[in-house]
Amino acid sequence: MSSDGNKKQFWKRNAAKVPGSIQHVYGAQHPPFDPLLHANLIKAGNKPPPATPGKPKKATTFQEFESITSDAWDVGDDDDELLAMAAQNLNIEVVMETANKVSFELEKEIREEDEEDEEDRVSFASQSSPYTDGRLVKSHSEAPIGSPKAGERAALHRQRSLPHRPPVIPLVARMADQNTSGTPAMTEREASRLDKFKQLLAGPNTDLEELRKLSWSGIPRQVRPITWKLLSGYLPANAERRESVLQRKRQEYFGFIQQYYDSRNDEHHQDTYRQIHIDIPRTNPLIPLFQQASVQEIFERILFIWAIRHPASGYVQGINDLVTPFFVVYVFEYIEEEVENFDVSSLQEEALRNIEADSFWCMSKLLDGIQDNYTFAQPGIQRKVKALEELVSRIDESVHRHMQHYEVEYLQFAFRWMNNLLMRELPLRCTIRLWDTYQAEPEGFSHFHLYVCAAFLVRWRKEILEERDFQGLMILLQNLPTMHWGNEEVSVLLAEAYRLKFAFADAPNHYKR
Repeated sequence: MSSDGNKKQFWKRNAAKVPGSIQHVYGAQHPPFDPLLHANLIKAGNKPPPATPGKPKKATTFQEFESITSDAWDVGDDDDELLAMAAQNLNIEVVMETANKVSFELEKEIREEDEEDEEDRVSFASQSSPYTDGRLVKSHSEAPIGSPKAGERAALHRQRSLPHRPPVIPLVARMADQNTSGTPAMTEREASRLDKFKQLLAGPNTDLEELRKLSWSGIPRQVRPITWKLLSGYLPANAERRESVLQRKRQEYFGFIQQYYDSRNDEHHQDTYRQIHIDIPRTNPLIPLFQQASVQEIFERILFIWAIRHPASGYVQGINDLVTPFFVVYVFEYIEEEVENFDVSSLQEEALRNIEADSFWCMSKLLDGIQDNYTFAQPGIQRKVKALEELVSRIDESVHRHMQHYEVEYLQFAFRWMNNLLMRELPLRCTIRLWDTYQAEPEGFSHFHLYVCAAFLVRWRKEILEERDFQGLMILLQNLPTMHWGNEEVSVLLAEAYRLKFAFADAPNHYKR
């Protein structure tokens, strides 16, 4: 099938998943403004476009690209072959010893599962719910009730061929300590690093430059809350002033709640609040912590107050994701156990209020540096996606030309990478480790993120070059197999991103043709 035919088939199949309007990404503050967009959506959703001689017209505006880029892609039964190709051969040349080890373990596990197929058939016939080990489906909520039929067996085989999260690595908990190799929580080296952090933080005036250097390669969980607050600029370096600053900022936040939150149902703000209320349950839906009513209420207050205090952008879908790393890190300030299933109602009210206010202020500090990502037409994202395309064309021309050949536009997959800071592409434990470095790196969220995205794309060059049509490339790029990732993979990614920054950041003309 031709490239154009594959693109038509792909978008037709995924028409139900495409947002109904530009508001899907821009949020309640950004109504649709491009009449061409609606015509294109009608064509994509209701009837095929009229036949025209020659090549169909490519989308030429940012809004058209956004309108055909879905936040999530459901796997269909007819995508088995394409998904299997995208999920194989995880060890590529840029990821060395660690990735080789991960790939070896994955292949070994798949072989062992294949040998058990005959036993599984007997088990499936006799059990009412065969998905109890949690490895064969993405989540328990997706598991069908009753014995699987032939079609379900095919889906099960596809799930086994895809990389999946080892049971020993929770989605959230112990993300500072867990690696894909299952190493002990605290090695001698990690204990030594923790001591260095404690000594640095114990002084009357913390040397922020030294703290950044130490934090670049990861922050121990025990000191991550105070380190993030210092690196974000929320807390002062002077230790004597910290408590008074915390008290003042927390009171200020809850003053905003008293002043503004009751206006959420006013005509002027109700669209913003409604969009936030819709998006919150979609935030990390596989992690029970974020499905608790009290946590969702906290997120609603944080996002609503931020939106009305920043009318230039208002609330934009994607900002809801940016609360979660701060919230999890600041919950760890009060608990020792794993957080994934932790019941926050067991915390004292004062602790919950502190977590909420600290999360609000630190998220606000982050967004201050990237707010042009979320203002009207999202110009910051457009610039960064264009810079990513130029950079990749210089560092890996084969990948760049391959995507050009099959007419894959960078905006169609990298929009989400910039809008959500790769949070939809990585497990939350990896995002938190990534943010250790972002907060230690000058302009980490606004500038260094570009090099991380370039390194992330080239990380999958082998899989990208194996895909031979538009549809296969889009499925791969929207479903990159990172669920097994841990600290080791993130560290390799960051090291490669730093190498790219060192080579190109001070000489931007090097990546411009």
